[in-house]
Amino acid sequence: MKIYDLELSGHAHRARLFANLLGLEYNLIPVDLLNGAHKQPEYLAKNPFGQVPALEDGDVTVYDSNAILVYLASKYDSDRTWLPVSPELAAQVQVWLSKAANELHHGPATARLITVFGAGYDPDVTIQKANALLNIMNEHLQNRTWFVGNNPTIADIALYSYTAHAPEGGVNLAHYPNIVNWLQKVEGLPGFIAMPTTETDAKKALAA
Repeated sequence: MKIYDLELSGHAHRARLFANLLGLEYNLIPVDLLNGAHKQPEYLAKNPFGQVPALEDGDVTVYDSNAILVYLASKYDSDRTWLPVSPELAAQVQVWLSKAANELHHGPATARLITVFGAGYDPDVTIQKANALLNIMNEHLQNRTWFVGNNPTIADIALYSYTAHAPEGGVNLAHYPNIVNWLQKVEGLPGFIAMPTTETDAKKALAA
């Protein structure tokens, strides 16, 4: 199994984190986005959208981080706890996968793109979007350990990386105690691996 990866990408971190939690053996293949390797024909043959991550599992290639989570859970989690078979719980997982691809991406992830990668977005708008989502997430986690059901699911994995690294984009998690407790639960899972942190000016300001 190969995971085409960028170390500081939260999307790529989802894939390698979940593979690690499942105890799978995989090789990380770094993709040099800075020099445009993701737009070269060789990589576009694996992921026509030119993004990371992509996963190769034998003859199967999967791209899109959430699709990779679904694939790995469906194939390698025999107990089906990570992706429940219950229609109600499966639908709830899908809700949060959608939020990870939309609100989380346009809020905390984009705020971090500004400070870490110099992306040209409006920081005030993205931080406002981030806090709107985090308020909902924090309320959802009131009296809950996990986002769906009584066990961790791929919903938690999809939401984790960019939420944990929101302070790098100037988003203060101290206002969201339920989220902070949930992050600690994820980090306590056997096989957890962290995404490298970056010291941004926004993060330093929040810590001051």
